[in-house]
Amino acid sequence: MGPGAGLGTRERIVRATARLMQRQGYEGTGIKQISREAEATLGSVYHFFPGGKQELATEAIRHGDREFAEMLRRALGSRPDPAEAVLAVAKDVAAELRASDWLDGCPVTATSLGTAAHAPDIRLAAAEAFERWRGLVRDKLLACGFGAQDALELAHTVINTLEGAELTAQIARDEEPLLIAGHHLARLIDSYR
Repeated sequence: MGPGAGLGTRERIVRATARLMQRQGYEGTGIKQISREAEATLGSVYHFFPGGKQELATEAIRHGDREFAEMLRRALGSRPDPAEAVLAVAKDVAAELRASDWLDGCPVTATSLGTAAHAPDIRLAAAEAFERWRGLVRDKLLACGFGAQDALELAHTVINTLEGAELTAQIARDEEPLLIAGHHLARLIDSYR
């Protein structure tokens, strides 16, 4: 059985697109490759996604958004202390990146880089993903007694820093950039108390 056994055709196509674009980016991923990876015909791909590659990329970003948001919720919820929770997020991202042999960086960034200027749907899906992730961090901070403005600004800093650290770790094939970022973010959060 293939990697999408038990999933419907549309879901197999979305997951294959997300995985391929996460690893190869938008420009490096073709419809035929998506079709093969999803074990779906080209006709099925165009049936479910008549908008072609841009529509597929938008849906792939939404899929990556949901996956990362779930991991973020788990990690943030794993510790009552927000500084420790953010460090747990960094460690989880590092562990997942290492487990993928440094291939699976941020699916939203990898898919949207180089396309956002000419593909407004892709740009919008990416912006919504980042907003959702910031919202999860902000809500954790608010629940821990941080003021609204501090929580908002810290949430931006956390997500922006983790994004950069993840890319650096992927390129270096080393989790150290993520772990360093996690420790410094934890110190920053502690400094606001």
